[in-house]
Amino acid sequence: MAKGVGFTLRELARALHASLEGDAAAFVTGVAPLESAGPDQISFLVDLRYAEAAKASRAGAFLAGPEASDLPGPVLRVRAPQQALIELLALFHPPADVAPGVAPSAVVARDASVAPTATVGPLAVIEAGAVIGPHVRIGPLAFVGAGAEVGEASVVHARVAVCAGVRLGKRVVVHPGAVIGADGFGYVFDGQAHRKIPQVGSVLIEDDVEIGANTTIDRATLGQTIVRRGTKLDNLVQVGHNVEIGAHSIIVAQVGISGSCRIGQGVVLAGQVGVADHLTIGDGAVVAAQSGLARDVGPREKVFGTPARPLLEAKRIFVLEGELPELVRRLRQAERRLAELEARLGAAETRDG
Repeated sequence: MAKGVGFTLRELARALHASLEGDAAAFVTGVAPLESAGPDQISFLVDLRYAEAAKASRAGAFLAGPEASDLPGPVLRVRAPQQALIELLALFHPPADVAPGVAPSAVVARDASVAPTATVGPLAVIEAGAVIGPHVRIGPLAFVGAGAEVGEASVVHARVAVCAGVRLGKRVVVHPGAVIGADGFGYVFDGQAHRKIPQVGSVLIEDDVEIGANTTIDRATLGQTIVRRGTKLDNLVQVGHNVEIGAHSIIVAQVGISGSCRIGQGVVLAGQVGVADHLTIGDGAVVAAQSGLARDVGPREKVFGTPARPLLEAKRIFVLEGELPELVRRLRQAERRLAELEARLGAAETRDG
C-alpha cells in the first residue's frame, strides 16, 4: 500500500473507507496536529471547536467529519473522525515486531509456564507457578509473582509488579510502574499500636483492561478486587482493597477509590475524584473532576463538588460563590443602616416618653 515511508491519499481513503475530496495522488508521510502539520503531513479535525485552527493549518490534507467545511486542502471525509483517527495512526505507527523468547538476564522459575510465543524482557522476574500466556510481552525489570497469571496477548511494560496470585485476562495492557496486588490498607488499633489485618485475597483484571503508569490496585483482604472487562484506568489511580469496577468504565488520573466500593458499568470518574469507602456508584454515573464522594451515586446520575451534589445544583452554588463578596458587602451596609434606624427609633421613643 505504501510508497516509500507514507501513503497516497487514494491509499488512505481506501484503508479508512473515506470519501476523498482532492488530489488522490497526493503523498503524505505522517500525521501531525493542526498547529504543527506541514505540507507533507495529514492532520485531523475531530471537533468543530478547532475549525479556525484547521483553516489556518499548513497540513497537506485533512481527516474530517461531514460537517467540516472550507478546509485549505484535500479532505478524507468520514462519518466518525475519532474512530478513523485511530486507524490512521495505526497505519503510520504499526506495533513493532517483537521476537518471542526469554532474555538471557531474565529470571524465570523452573515451574513457571511461559508460552513459546511470549516475550520476557531483560532482568524481568517470573516467580514459581506463574503462567505467561501466548503472545504476552513482559517488559524489562517487570515482576510477575508466584502463581500469577498473565492472559493471552497482554502487555506488561517495564517495572510493573504483578504480585502473587494476581490474574490478568486477555489483551490487558499495564503501563510502566503500575503495581497490581500490593496489600490493601487495613489496620486495627489495639490501644498501643496499629495491627495489620492480613491481606490474603487477590486481584482479577478481566479482558481488554488498560492500566496507566504508576497506578496501584490493592489485593483484597479476602476474596477479590475486580476490574471488569474493557475498563480503562489512567495514570496515578489508587484502587483500594475489595473494590469492584464494572465493565467499560473510565477512571481518570489521580482518582482514589477507598476499600469495598462498588463502581457500576460505564461509570466516569474524572480527574482527582475521591471516593469514600463502602460506597456504590450506579451504572452510567458521571463524577466530575475534583469531586469528593461521601454518599452513594445513583445510575446515570451526574454529580460535582465536595461534598458531591447533583451537577446542576453544584454549578448554581459555584456561580453564587463568586457573588459572595458583593452579597457580604451589601449585607453589612444593610446591617449598618438597620443599626442607625434602630438608634433613631430608640431616641425618638425616649423623647416621646
